[in-house]
Amino acid sequence: MDAYRVPASDAQVEDVVRRSRFVTRAGRATSREEAARFVRETRDRIPGATHYCWAFNAGEPGSTAQVGMSDAGEPHGTAGRPMLHVLLHSGVGEVVVVCARYYGGVKLGTGGLARAYAGGVRHVLEVCPTVEKMERSEVVVTVAYHAVRRVDRVFEALDATVVERSFGEDVRYRVLVPDRRYPDLVAAIADVTGGGGRVADDEG
Repeated sequence: MDAYRVPASDAQVEDVVRRSRFVTRAGRATSREEAARFVRETRDRIPGATHYCWAFNAGEPGSTAQVGMSDAGEPHGTAGRPMLHVLLHSGVGEVVVVCARYYGGVKLGTGGLARAYAGGVRHVLEVCPTVEKMERSEVVVTVAYHAVRRVDRVFEALDATVVERSFGEDVRYRVLVPDRRYPDLVAAIADVTGGGGRVADDEG
């Protein structure tokens, strides 16, 4: 997967389930360390809760390569696991969620807790803004001057971003291209330059 949705900013919601308040925050985390920092920040922003349960997936949607969770004192399997389950099926990657629960005096039971924590995550993901993250690689494209306009149109069509352009005997571009469009770029440059353009993975 070379393009997927990630949180664009933090989001927060509140739900009340049988007198217990569940305040759920979501944010972006690309590593375990970033997720842990978000949990600490949530404790500071939302003080005094009975439990601070959390889950994160620091990779692409559905991947379990970089995940973590905690019941934070709730009965085993009633908070972290249901929260992570929702994350992994949300279509959003690089995401961390923390649910601060304020106990309201009424026991919810294991099933009720699991539903409440999972519901908080679904709720916050509904309102959390996301952006598309696209994996890109840097390549060097070298073309003759007469091909510049055609090459610029190729970059635009393939969503390739020109990082640098320099002029010498030829025109040399450093370009960020979506990984899935790299074969298209090579073919298009060859086409618009009559085979004279060059695409290299690096300066060497």
